[in-house]
Amino acid sequence: MSLRSLVLLALCVSTTSLAQPAEDLRDVMSARAFGMGGAYRALGLGGDAMMGNPAAMVLFPSYRLEGTGAWDLEKKEGQLGVSVIDAATSRLGMGLDYHWVSVGRGGARASAHLSSLGVGLPVNEMLMLGATVRYLRMSGQSRFANSVTGDAGVILRLTQSLMAGFSAHNLVDTGNEELTRYYSAHVGVMNGLLTLAGDVRADFTTNDATTFTYHGGMEYILGQVFPFRAGYTYDGFTRTSQVSTGLGFMSEGGGGIDVAYRHDLGGPKGRLLALTIKLNMN
Repeated sequence: MSLRSLVLLALCVSTTSLAQPAEDLRDVMSARAFGMGGAYRALGLGGDAMMGNPAAMVLFPSYRLEGTGAWDLEKKEGQLGVSVIDAATSRLGMGLDYHWVSVGRGGARASAHLSSLGVGLPVNEMLMLGATVRYLRMSGQSRFANSVTGDAGVILRLTQSLMAGFSAHNLVDTGNEELTRYYSAHVGVMNGLLTLAGDVRADFTTNDATTFTYHGGMEYILGQVFPFRAGYTYDGFTRTSQVSTGLGFMSEGGGGIDVAYRHDLGGPKGRLLALTIKLNMN
């Protein structure tokens, strides 16, 4: 192998090791969102609104309590989280979220504790604003973080069934590769029992290059009780595709359970399972 080939190989390995840790904390979501290919930011139907677009917390005023666990069978990585959102008792919606995430690969593995406080405000029936303050504490082999940053977002309800939004993440520069700044544009259509959604995520700072990730997903509620979901993701960090599917059950009292499976097509060959238990009260 020539010297030039060795240099290029080293650069590729270095790029992967730097890009992937940032992606780990962008991959925190509920089983419903996993099942829809990560396309959830414009919908505002779960506790993961604080991780996506905080303005979506007040799209549908309610009280939500969720617990989520996910585990990748191949990469031996996981996450556990709990979130509470109160968007029903006052005009200003507020939420709390905590997630433990297994971050990194191999010898660079670390435990990340991610805590978020979010607020959302409906300016009128069409415009919603939101912001999240986030604290990351991380420890592991040669990887440490003790940082505070924040997100901001806007949601437009263009019609009763069509929503569009934009969010900016990690606006405070902490110097941590896990908290690089990125942006997302997203759209969702909710027409009766059918929901369609799409997200585009752009990272302009990782490795001094632009990295795009694309998400698309759908949900159809069978018998008004059993949601069926499917989704697709193109991961710009690993340059691979992922397909996902999920099922759920919704009780008349507002409770429910969701399960999801995500399958990597190449790349790290992840095989992720996720479970969310939730309570939703209007």
